[in-house]
Amino acid sequence: MEKHQPALQVNDLLIDLHYLPCIDYVSGLMQFKQVQLEAREHYQKQSYRNRCYVLTANKVEALTVPVQQGTHRQSIRDLRVANDQSWQMHHWRCLQAAYGKSPFFDYYRFDLEPIYRKNWTFLFDLNYELLTICLKSMRLKISLNLTEWYDKVPPVGLFDARSRVKPQNEPETYIFHQPVVYHQNFGQEFVPNLSIIDLLFCQGPAASDVLLAGLRE
Repeated sequence: MEKHQPALQVNDLLIDLHYLPCIDYVSGLMQFKQVQLEAREHYQKQSYRNRCYVLTANKVEALTVPVQQGTHRQSIRDLRVANDQSWQMHHWRCLQAAYGKSPFFDYYRFDLEPIYRKNWTFLFDLNYELLTICLKSMRLKISLNLTEWYDKVPPVGLFDARSRVKPQNEPETYIFHQPVVYHQNFGQEFVPNLSIIDLLFCQGPAASDVLLAGLRE
């Protein structure tokens, strides 16, 4: 497996924008001086761009933001959320059921709950707002910038992680993070690389310490 050597070879990260991104993704953001969020790509189905995974009482559940039809070769900035479906209510109820009794749910819910009371027009705006909230909650100061055009081959000095963080939850597929066990709400067996929201609700201010402990060498 190709391993990423953070900061020694490149200074900046180029990566697509995900919905409530996984731990591997956020670990990647921490390892670079600046992050370029790909804002000019075409939308790709079956990816983290509109889904995340959380641990519920019964299983790992995928939360998917529905998008409007006609997505073939559509710019990610123009991709509209399908608000004719009550996805906001479903996602928030799932988060409440999964994490309502976690140590830090009540501490962070007041920033997150308003997101699910709003009808979002564009998926990209929703994802950016949630990412900003998560980084702020973990007190991570990361410089986020949006790309102004699409480069199939990015300039020298950028680590290109676009479409490389995929919803295949196997440690050998992780790019930036080595799993670090922390206490989760359900189950006897630890589930790695869930949405960063799992780590945040369960560990609170210690979430960034877990991320640091799992950085690849």
